[in-house]
Amino acid sequence: MARFFRARRVSVTAGALAVAVGGSYMAVRDTSVSSSDRGGGPALEALRRRITDPAAVVPSRAVQQSSLIAASSGNPLDILVIGGGATGSGVALDAATRGLRVGLVEREDFSSGTSSRSTKLIHGGVRYLEKAVFNLDYGQLKLVFHALEERKQVIDNAPHLCHALPCMTPCFGWFETLYYWVGLKMYDLVAGRHLLHLSRYYSAQESSELFPTLARQGKDRSLKGTVVYYDGQMNDSRVNVGIACTAALAGAAVLNHAEVVSLLKEDGKGRIIGARIRDNLSGKEFNTYAKVVVNAGGPFCDSVRKLADKDAKTMICPSSGVHIVLPDYYSPQGMGLIVPKTKDGRVVFMLPWLGRTVAGTTDSNTTITMLPEPREDEIEFILDAIRDYLNVKVRRMDVLSAWSGIRPLAMDPNAKNTESISRDHVVCEDFPGLVTITGGKWTTYRSMAEDAVNAAIKSGKLNPANKCLTSTLCLVGGDGWDPAFFTVLAQEYVRMKNTQNSLVRGVMDTAAAKHLSHSYGTMAQRVASIAQNENLGKRLAHGYPYLEAEVAYCARNEYCESAVDFIARRSRLAFLDTDAASHALPRVIEILADEHNWDKSRQNKELETAMKFLETFRSSKNAQFHDGWHT
Repeated sequence: MARFFRARRVSVTAGALAVAVGGSYMAVRDTSVSSSDRGGGPALEALRRRITDPAAVVPSRAVQQSSLIAASSGNPLDILVIGGGATGSGVALDAATRGLRVGLVEREDFSSGTSSRSTKLIHGGVRYLEKAVFNLDYGQLKLVFHALEERKQVIDNAPHLCHALPCMTPCFGWFETLYYWVGLKMYDLVAGRHLLHLSRYYSAQESSELFPTLARQGKDRSLKGTVVYYDGQMNDSRVNVGIACTAALAGAAVLNHAEVVSLLKEDGKGRIIGARIRDNLSGKEFNTYAKVVVNAGGPFCDSVRKLADKDAKTMICPSSGVHIVLPDYYSPQGMGLIVPKTKDGRVVFMLPWLGRTVAGTTDSNTTITMLPEPREDEIEFILDAIRDYLNVKVRRMDVLSAWSGIRPLAMDPNAKNTESISRDHVVCEDFPGLVTITGGKWTTYRSMAEDAVNAAIKSGKLNPANKCLTSTLCLVGGDGWDPAFFTVLAQEYVRMKNTQNSLVRGVMDTAAAKHLSHSYGTMAQRVASIAQNENLGKRLAHGYPYLEAEVAYCARNEYCESAVDFIARRSRLAFLDTDAASHALPRVIEILADEHNWDKSRQNKELETAMKFLETFRSSKNAQFHDGWHT
């Protein structure tokens, strides 16, 4: 069967561009009318009221599973999504808000894979713009146009979880200064009305004041100044969980810890009509039928395709991206640093994130695995890259956490070489009834989902009630939120702490209030209420603002079903500090046990699983050194 590929890019001309690629058909849609110009009308307002309803609660996991089981061959879902990462959750949200019957299953947890292991940037792609200019590559330019539009929409739709971040580019020569100033002014120009803030030049003295740990003198060079530009930053897994929960409030049946073990085919025709699903928490298996199945498995999308045809050609070229977390003193709050060219030509970022400093990333070939681990040479590469730009001693022992993520770079399975590997996304239906969406990047998850739903509607001849609404739809907690919201929490709530069998009244300090506000948006009042009324106001780990109440809230409202779900994706303790996460685990498990009625055996299993998970985050405390110079 002919393969259909669609890579959605912004077109700055009127017509649609169609290009034949081998035996495949590549279509680049015209989106000269901005998606933000679309009117939502009554349907969008009704959705907003449902999502922002103070009494709104996501359906329980049992209810969601029952909805999937009820999707029979005679009454199938419109769309079943496989994969609960950013793209898969985005597909579920997009389809549900179009009035379609939607289900989603995820083998592990929402954002358990690549979507929680990003650089935390929402960016248009400065490097892509550079390639577009020097290679006269119109395709790369369209990628940047589109990503910058989507960047603004992601920030606007989840303002509590996303914000603009200035990034400083050090310049050690006057030509270099001019080069980056002109290039980043072009970046501003391409952003147009989606601009976050204007880039600007700072002298060496001004740069040192803004970024005290930036080195002014180095190997036979001196700092001439810096150029600061703006991109977006996010709490990636919490955005992902927010997308999934918003989809649930919009009517989608989303189920984490549910694995597809086989695909169901129509007798005699071979069309995919559903999936056999195993609930990994209970072991129960059931069938769910759908008119179209959307494969959003990220790095694992080929394994889903092979369930349809064991001889399916590979689409994914996996690439490993490693990041490390360092103490906060490595970078000032509110200013990132970009190392524009490392020894092997890569770009490395050093960014403030949730009170710590995240640095990365690498880009190397890898194998696909459920729990990728960073290699020691990759960690050292990042440390070496930033060492040349800082006046602080860069030490391996300062690494609080390190992780690896797998980028699912997409390629045409019919291509004879790897030149077709794309940083853009690909949508294809190479098996009837199975639409695959892969590639792309976090920033463009929403438009990727829109393209996948459009392809599913065409494949299944579905009848949506309205067009795509997600371009202006706030995620749960985002509508009505503003940066001063934390003051409401600080003034109206207290933290009741159960300490040595006695209750202690504690203030809702600014750090805790800001953390709750930026993690849960307008829903933070529910968390604060639990802290106050259920005596769960203690911090889970010294030096971090996470409260016991968050564990209970996430179990009740965010499908938090395991200790790893909480320490890695509802909170970010595993990514910020593996030692702090391990110390918090016993209390996290104790609260989850109360919420989910776990017996002692399950609690022991949770602790064992979580500790093994933390061992894959190669912090200085769980790394083994034998070379004699790691101090």
